[in-house]
Amino acid sequence: MHDERFSGLRRRGFLAATSGAAALALVGCGGTDDDRASAGDGTPKRGGRLRAAFAGGGASETLDPHLANLFADVARAKALYDKLADYGADLSARPRLAAEWEPNRTLDRWQVTLREAVFHDGSPVTAADVLHSYRRITDPDQAFRAKASLDPIDLDASRATGQRTVEFVLKRPTAEFPNVLAAFGAYIVPEGAKDFDRNPIGSGPFRLVSFAPGRSAVFRRFDDHWDGAPHLDELELLVANEESARVNALLGGQIEYAHELGPTTARAHEGKGQIEIVRLRGSAMQAFCMKTDRAPFDDKRVREAFFLIADRQELVDGALSGAGVVGNDLFGKGYEYYADSLPQRTQDLDRARALLKQAGAENLRVTLDTSAVAAGFTEAAGIFRDQAAEAGVTIDVKMGSKDSYWSDILDNGTLCCYRSGAMPIEAHFSQRLLTDSTTNATKWRHKDFDALYQQAQSTRDKTERAAVYERMQRRLYAEGGFVVWGFADWIIGTSRDVRGVETEAPANTLDWARFDKVWLA
Repeated sequence: MHDERFSGLRRRGFLAATSGAAALALVGCGGTDDDRASAGDGTPKRGGRLRAAFAGGGASETLDPHLANLFADVARAKALYDKLADYGADLSARPRLAAEWEPNRTLDRWQVTLREAVFHDGSPVTAADVLHSYRRITDPDQAFRAKASLDPIDLDASRATGQRTVEFVLKRPTAEFPNVLAAFGAYIVPEGAKDFDRNPIGSGPFRLVSFAPGRSAVFRRFDDHWDGAPHLDELELLVANEESARVNALLGGQIEYAHELGPTTARAHEGKGQIEIVRLRGSAMQAFCMKTDRAPFDDKRVREAFFLIADRQELVDGALSGAGVVGNDLFGKGYEYYADSLPQRTQDLDRARALLKQAGAENLRVTLDTSAVAAGFTEAAGIFRDQAAEAGVTIDVKMGSKDSYWSDILDNGTLCCYRSGAMPIEAHFSQRLLTDSTTNATKWRHKDFDALYQQAQSTRDKTERAAVYERMQRRLYAEGGFVVWGFADWIIGTSRDVRGVETEAPANTLDWARFDKVWLA
């Protein structure tokens, strides 16, 4: 049902981590290089603790999987919990807790059968747990990320037809309902679960040992996991917001896995033998996000001008050191339904100046929010500032907090640096571009666009469905709020004794940060 190729780390003592400019500090050391096995023949080896460092969210971090937003959050959630499905490397839905799914003829009822799985306390995962989890996510008083993705489900009408069978009744026919089951953040928790940070009970491959928000989380192997026990004895996920801290800890043997390295770091160490560099090609959308509900970007002529200000190749070369490909103001390059027939947009400063003049926005001054929270963000901001100056636009670059950047830019400001990992294009629409999407950073709210999304979801014929998705993308290409300038390689560093790291899985997919299938040689 799924691939068993994944990522991981090595053992060697306990780490403490601090965010900000501080580095990871090695507290103890449990062995020498002579103690560790040789690379071997690739056969998985049991045991050890793997330590992985991610950029995090500070003291406000939680283990509530329905609040997962940052990559560190998702890595912790994947260790503790399962979803009914998840996205494969090709962005198709693959069964996880769901063993199978079957629609009726009209695509408005889907029967989902659960596999035999248990939670960490030994209780079975049941249909009641699934319905409870989805009802919690869609609570109108909450802002859980997967809420918009689960919107097609009529949860009042849906019901358990057995302990391990659920009949989902949909509000409208939905041809790609399995994508809903795989939605970002749609994790299954036990019915009645409340104490997520002190005693989280999931069905994932690891159980919680300890959690210090903004610092670390320690997990122990769950031997009764339905997909087999992890190779590792323990997993520690640490927070280090500075890339330099993650790199130095990796080079110093304090961790075995460093998430999200910059292209300059990768180039400096690739092929040198000290650490391994894994490149997940073109998997991260890089963009500038314009708030379409406020000046100056409530005028579509200004938005089009900003599309034309961007020199995408210069941004890829300068901000990503060439480790990526140019974008065309649309999400999901190379994914199913991507509108690759649209002409590649290039810089046109004369046309940009003319549009700004028409909009009465000559001598425009705007603030661009950025942060060192992601590789290339500060560099991209500086490059775009210089490009805009050539069109008569003054951009003031404002540096934000790495701990709170993503929550700060969701509703505040007018222009910001933005990025995204992989998800199906329809999931990008549902989570970011519908009127009630909980992560609608561009504030794109158009009822006719919402209606097109529902039409696409309800269209059984794939060719006809693709045509509707193309119409939606043409609209975004003409007047949307994302200046998608590139798609970056996702770069991970590991120690040389880590095995089983998936090299083809974009961020956010099943096999990314899949620590239950890695081992230490």
